[in-house]
Amino acid sequence: MWTKAEYAFIVARQFATWDIGHATIPMPRFSIIYVKRTNRTPKTTTITFTFPDGRTVDYQSDNVILEDFTKEKIVEKKLFPYIPFYIARYEKEIASEGNIEKAVEELTYFRDELVRLHQEGELSDDELVDLKGFVNTIITHITNGNKNEERLVNIMGGTIIETESERLIRLGRTQMIVELGLEDGLDDRAILKRLQEKIGLSKEEAKIYFKKYGKQLV
Repeated sequence: MWTKAEYAFIVARQFATWDIGHATIPMPRFSIIYVKRTNRTPKTTTITFTFPDGRTVDYQSDNVILEDFTKEKIVEKKLFPYIPFYIARYEKEIASEGNIEKAVEELTYFRDELVRLHQEGELSDDELVDLKGFVNTIITHITNGNKNEERLVNIMGGTIIETESERLIRLGRTQMIVELGLEDGLDDRAILKRLQEKIGLSKEEAKIYFKKYGKQLV
């Protein structure tokens, strides 16, 4: 809870206005997300701000309990940041190398819906890539290198967590393949195939990068 309050202060400072002898700091709306529910899980959270002169201000927000959200509702309401946390409900099965077929089914649903929304223009290229990356970050954290990691990460597409230098190298290779392919007169299909085979991109990611780097040459 305190981590959320500290983050809210950091965000608030960015939008603060300052005048001689007066500062206005607009606190953002925030809430606590519970991935799992217990008998003690509260419906709301109250944070009390105590000032040096003794005055206090209570801020109450409704807690978000992911157990109450279906995957269909998350997509319908466009609550995309909840997707990585939603997958965490299968943490026990994923971490213990148990039966993960339900997690696979849920991940496949989210992947297909994100791709559909991207094709319909409701998600940008960067948003699609970022969301897939956030999901895979949660997966690699939970699996911690066990046998489920590669299978689950591959559903969303992309690679297992990489360093910044590795990411830059991959982007450089991706751009080079697109540029050389166009210079050699290859058709779109051939270039997309190279991106998938040489870099390990999913079909959807290959299309995104081809569109990005191909436009730069026009």
